[in-house]
Amino acid sequence: MSRQKTNQLMIALITTIAIIVVIPVILVILFMFYNGLSALNWEFLTTAPYNGLRQGGIMPALLGTVYLTFATAIVSFPLAIAAAIYLAEYARDNRLTRAVRLAIVNLAGIPSIVYGLFGLGAFVLFMGFGTSIIAGALTLGILTLPVVISTAEEAILAVPQEFRTVSLSLGATRWQTIRYQVLPQALPGIITGIILGLGRAAGETAPILFTVAAVYLPELPKSIFDQSMALPYHLYVIATQVPGMPLSVQYGTALVLLLLVLSLTLVATIIRTNIRRHRQW
Repeated sequence: MSRQKTNQLMIALITTIAIIVVIPVILVILFMFYNGLSALNWEFLTTAPYNGLRQGGIMPALLGTVYLTFATAIVSFPLAIAAAIYLAEYARDNRLTRAVRLAIVNLAGIPSIVYGLFGLGAFVLFMGFGTSIIAGALTLGILTLPVVISTAEEAILAVPQEFRTVSLSLGATRWQTIRYQVLPQALPGIITGIILGLGRAAGETAPILFTVAAVYLPELPKSIFDQSMALPYHLYVIATQVPGMPLSVQYGTALVLLLLVLSLTLVATIIRTNIRRHRQW
């Protein structure tokens, strides 16, 4: 077989695999829209549930998810990016560094319920935070750390060495080189890691089940030490624990959660695309 035919065959194979992967995702999104769009209205998004969660809206759960997601970002992302910078720019290539990288990869594959049990023991009980937003944010922060660290490190390592060499030759310090040359060029990849982390934090159920989520709260949380409702857990409750719950409300709640994650992804993708246009390589 000629090289050209082999190339065409591989392109066709990869395209087919991509279509096979994408089609089910599109079908799931369309299915959610078809079943849940009828439940979406202003009242559904801006009122609290009542009558045993069978009526009303999802406002406390929606805002609780937003609070929890951004609290997770504040807790996790600075630490994750700092760790990625150290591993990519300062750490020597030795057994310890390789062991740390292997541990980070393994942590990314641990089931989320394990993180939830850890958060229950470490933050809720040992540190005395109780079931609260801060306990949930710390738990989700640990859960998202491996993904963000790995993605950010790869983005930093992908920046051509010439940027560092020229900057250092002009008299810049190592940190100045990293801050003003490496990080701006690696920013699109770092944002990709942040996107993945935010999406996972917004959609997790098991960790918040043990650390922050409440079935129903009549008021919004007033501090980071209060409990909060959250969309993933609210969806689990109304789908499995509330008899007679209309399916349209269940699918509408799932659709809102889906749209929230997609909105975060879309905003971050737009930012990443604009940064890439100004990248110098």
